[in-house]
Amino acid sequence: MATVFRGGRLLLPEGVRTGLALVVRDGRISAIVPEAQAPEGDVVDAGGAYISPGFIDMHVHGGWGHDFLDGTVESFLVPAHGHALHGTTAMAPSFATAPKADYERAVRAYREALPLNTSGAQFVGLHFEGPFFSQAKAGAQDASLLLTPTPEEYLPLLDAVPEIVRVSAAPELEGGFGLGEELRRRGIVAAVAHTDASCACCEEAFRHGYSLMTHFYCAMSTIVKRGYSRYAGAVEAGYLQDYDIEVIADGVHLPIDILRLVVRIKGADKVALCSDAIRAAGLPDGEYVQGSKDNGLKFILENGVALKPDRTSLAGSVATADRLVRTMARAAGLEAAVRMMSATPSRILGLSSKGRLAPGGDADIVLFDDNVNVSRVFVGGREIV
Repeated sequence: MATVFRGGRLLLPEGVRTGLALVVRDGRISAIVPEAQAPEGDVVDAGGAYISPGFIDMHVHGGWGHDFLDGTVESFLVPAHGHALHGTTAMAPSFATAPKADYERAVRAYREALPLNTSGAQFVGLHFEGPFFSQAKAGAQDASLLLTPTPEEYLPLLDAVPEIVRVSAAPELEGGFGLGEELRRRGIVAAVAHTDASCACCEEAFRHGYSLMTHFYCAMSTIVKRGYSRYAGAVEAGYLQDYDIEVIADGVHLPIDILRLVVRIKGADKVALCSDAIRAAGLPDGEYVQGSKDNGLKFILENGVALKPDRTSLAGSVATADRLVRTMARAAGLEAAVRMMSATPSRILGLSSKGRLAPGGDADIVLFDDNVNVSRVFVGGREIV
């Protein structure tokens, strides 16, 4: 039996279209036809809402009281469900810098959770955000656990965890270029992050396998003045080189004018939105721990903003995907914002069947109104409730 989505505004690759029906069979989109030609089946009446491709969050640490590094099945399933209710249909669970024992426990839990994840955003592989970062740009990461990217450190990790789809690292570290080359050889996305590198170093890193900038502008070098001269940093390399760019479009990490600048220079096809959401996503203000409950760092959530205890810097995000799209729509328009939350991350992660509404693609579908208030979410044709 087919499921037929009708009565809405379809966000197709070629633009917004009305009067069309989207037909789903066996978890995939089988056809997009005029409503008068739609087959019989279970009807999903959009009631004038947008019918959008599902949102893909390629950088998320948890939510609803859980961090993936807690290393339990529940710590994966609860955030997957919570974020799905806000439009995320696929995600790359992300691990901040942590002790090796925490990594090992979290990977085991991820593998156990995979077949049980039937009511949340689909897991599409793991993202290691660390531990190969600059001490000068550690940000909210635990600086005492940072490592140098030598083959002795990264090869055992990569061999033991084939589920890794992305690693964020500082390329200026000794061994950083070698790490980028190894990641490229394995088909893993190498991302520049928590870096104090010069522009020239980041441009060279691009030639050594790095292709993405993690949470652009955040914990990242930019123009500095030494004496009477100015020197460009990683941010400028992100503009000058053909990097893909990831931004936390929550309206807190980057203001609207910078979001406009990013899209104006790079274009929506080179910009991906991410939540970088931590365990406090979906929770009220209070004191929490970033990373695993046993070994994480304390932070406070105040007026919906996650801060280090001394309030000198941000400590991650509590955003959900609908908020990201809503914010970016103010900077670049709704269609571009949806593309940055679906098609662009899909391309970056190599998810050929996701990120757009087209025959043959996964039936990952989100319905929302003009203010990006999500009403219904489907993952592989199955509604999330």
